[in-house]
Amino acid sequence: MKIGIPVLIGLTAAGLAVAPAFAQNARNARIVTIQHPGTSYLGIGAVDINSERAKALNLKEERGVEVAHVESDSPAEKAGLKENDVVLEYNGEKVEGTEQFIRLVRETPPGREVKLVVWRNGRTENLTATVGARQSAFIETPGGTVIVPPVPPVPPVPPIPPIPPIEIPRFELSWQTPLLGIEGESLGPQTQLADFFGVKDGVLVKSVVRNSAAEKAGLKAGDVIVKVDDSKVTSPREITSTLRSNRSKTNFTLTVVRNKKEMPITVTLPDRNGRNEPPSPRYPA
Repeated sequence: MKIGIPVLIGLTAAGLAVAPAFAQNARNARIVTIQHPGTSYLGIGAVDINSERAKALNLKEERGVEVAHVESDSPAEKAGLKENDVVLEYNGEKVEGTEQFIRLVRETPPGREVKLVVWRNGRTENLTATVGARQSAFIETPGGTVIVPPVPPVPPVPPIPPIPPIEIPRFELSWQTPLLGIEGESLGPQTQLADFFGVKDGVLVKSVVRNSAAEKAGLKAGDVIVKVDDSKVTSPREITSTLRSNRSKTNFTLTVVRNKKEMPITVTLPDRNGRNEPPSPRYPA
């Protein structure tokens, strides 16, 4: 009587490749398509026990796995396993079917001895097998078995040296201060420009509008405004806010750092009483 397609015992997490017609004819069996190198294995093809086979083999219970074939020079052959043996116990644990048996073998480290209770010719026998490690990839198809030579180990990837810390510059928009007539940029303690100009923070004058209050007062590109009167400023918006909050004043004292030295500059704004202030620019300060 022909036995159904066997499961090769000893795999990691092998996939199934059973065509519909094939699976319908297979008796409680699966096709194991691949076993990877290094997988724990015994080297048998096995199928589940059904009521028909249990009766034919005079088994007392419908459980265990039947050995359909034994690989040459495998741990199973060295242990004395033969075709039509039924493995009933694996290291003291009752074997219910191939799924469980595969897991038991898979979880046993290579080189470990295991005790097997098998049913042979109407009686039980005790065998000892040493679980092996498969050296080659093993592929089973309906047309036969293919042994794939082992793949050379991949050389280890050299460690990646740590990336040195780098300063990520902050991107600041240049803002216009229309009342004063400058285009400025904020400086902060985390920017290298602040150290370059000799300040902790302030507003760097990037350009001065011609004929503006700033130009008439002597402000130049490269100056850093740190105060308006007694108010500390760190952004062009703060300069504009301070100027607008004192609408009645026309004269302001700017504390400016030039060539890393502080100096006062007096700025006279146009008379704003009764006049509309210039429209806000696209990026109001």
